[in-house]
This record gives sequence, structure tokens and C-alpha cells, in this order.
Amino acid sequence: MVSVLNTIDTGHEDMIHCADVDYYGLRLATCSSDNSVKIFDIKNGAQTLAADLKGHGGPVWQVAWGHPRYGNVLASCSYDRKVIVWKEAGPGDWTKWYEYSNHDSSVNSVAWAPAEYGLVLACGSSDGSISILTANVEAGTWDCKKIPNAHTIGCNTVSWCPATVPEPAFDQRPSKTNLAVKRLVSGGCDNAIKIWKEDGDRWEEEKRLELHSDWVRDVAWAPSVGMPRHQIASCSQDRRVVIWTSDDLVNWQPAVLHNFDDVVWNVSWSLTGNILGVSGGDNKVSLWKETAEGQWICISEDTNSASTGAAAQNNFIPEQRTL
Repeated sequence: MVSVLNTIDTGHEDMIHCADVDYYGLRLATCSSDNSVKIFDIKNGAQTLAADLKGHGGPVWQVAWGHPRYGNVLASCSYDRKVIVWKEAGPGDWTKWYEYSNHDSSVNSVAWAPAEYGLVLACGSSDGSISILTANVEAGTWDCKKIPNAHTIGCNTVSWCPATVPEPAFDQRPSKTNLAVKRLVSGGCDNAIKIWKEDGDRWEEEKRLELHSDWVRDVAWAPSVGMPRHQIASCSQDRRVVIWTSDDLVNWQPAVLHNFDDVVWNVSWSLTGNILGVSGGDNKVSLWKETAEGQWICISEDTNSASTGAAAQNNFIPEQRTL
């Protein structure tokens, strides 16, 4: 059963759209329609406001922590068409490290690539394109590549494929695919889910997954923890959550996890990839697990709000994001 571990009064003056806990579970970043990003220290059950970041000129849809090997780094994206990368220069001293403003419409989603690839950020926008921003940490410069026309009408969400491959001990079959290639998955207003892979200095569409009948609101590629397969969760305005499974990154099999009573806004995997958190317009968070027979069952549900139960996964599920 999901239980509330802690409640934080963020002090935001408008709707909170996203909350994300850092790698060590010691800091919480939130963002809101009040145009601000806030960072809290959440040690020992207490919370202290560590930073109130002002830099966006519109509602901030999403925040994402970078891997700590690159320092304390946080990315945010906004309706103002900008992506900002914030960095902690000293204790409590957060500065704007990089600002990207090469989108023509709202930037709806940001996601950091696995740390093995370096400091790489994917950004999905309502202008239909996806930007890939790569930092040269030593030089302090950034390289930008764009996937134009990734989704008709707009891109709502992006998520990276894990860098680690399934353990050979679990899968003795010879690999026919170069799993070292960078891949990411995106979802958009064209009702489609697309898998992209890096090919030299450009990105190409590798696979298009279609089953949803309305806008895809979120996608999440499951962490790789030795299982000999890949899994992607997607959710949509059509009130369905779909689990896509593949052994070879070529053939993907969909399974509808559940038909919900309202739009489903977010899906989020546990750190071990065996539990999926789902939140939606019904203000509920539910946790789902796959049985040995391959059936998905609900193991817990919380009806207090769309953000409380996710702490059970050491992860936070963003609240409603209306575009």
C-alpha cells in the first residue's frame, strides 16, 4: 500500500507541474506555472528551501537532475521556448550555466542521457522538433543537434534508452544489434511513439510504434537491470497505458496495461524497472507490477493527489501538464 512519507509546502504561487528527486535522494526540485524552479534539501524527513531559481518567462513544465559525476546540474524547460541548465557553483549558489532558445514553441520535456554518454540533454517541443544538447564539460561549451519534424503538431515527451545492455548471464543469445548506439524514445500529438538512434552526426527514426488513439502524453524507457529485454511504457489522452516489449530492439509487442477513467499524464519506472507508477487526471497514483505469467496487476493505489505515492519508488511523478 502506498503511504505518504512526507509533505512539502513548496511555496509555489501556482500549479506545480513537475517534481524530481536527485540521484542520492537528498534534494527535490520543483517547477510551476509561477515561472520558477525551486530546490529543497530533504534530509532526515525535513525540508529546507535551498534555492529559488528565476530565469523563465513562462510556466515551467519539467525539471530533470543530471548525474552527479558532472556536478550538481539541473535542467528546466518552459512555455517560454527556453531550456535552462542550472549548475551549483558553491553551496546554495546556483547559476545559469547554459540557456538554449532555438525552439519556435513551448519546450515540454527534458531528459538527461545515461551518464555513460556524457552530459547530454534531449528536449521535446511543441514545434514538433527534438533537440539534443551535448556539453563539453572541460571547455564549458555546448553542441546542439536537432531532429526536425519529429512529431506532427508537437512533441510532448522524451526518454532515453539505458546505456547498459542485458547481462549475458541472463541472455545467452548472440546480439545482432549494436546496443552501444544512443537511442531515445519520444511521444507526440500525432498519437505516435518513435524510437530514434544516433547515426554519425545525425539522428534517424528507427521505429514508429502506433496503438494510441489520442495524444501521447508521456513515455518512459525502463532501466536495464539484467533482464534480457527492453520495455517502454507510454500513456495517452486516450486513457490507456501501453507496455511495449522487445528482445531485439526491432520487433516491439504492445500490451495494454489498463484502461483508466481519465487522461493519463505520466508514467515512471522504479529504479529496478519492475514497478511502474501511473498518474492521471483522476488525481490518483497507482503502482503496477508484472506477474510471472506476464499479466500486469495493480499492487497499490493512492487517491490523495497525483504526486504523493511516487515517493515509494524514490522517484516523483509530475503532476498534470496542460499545453
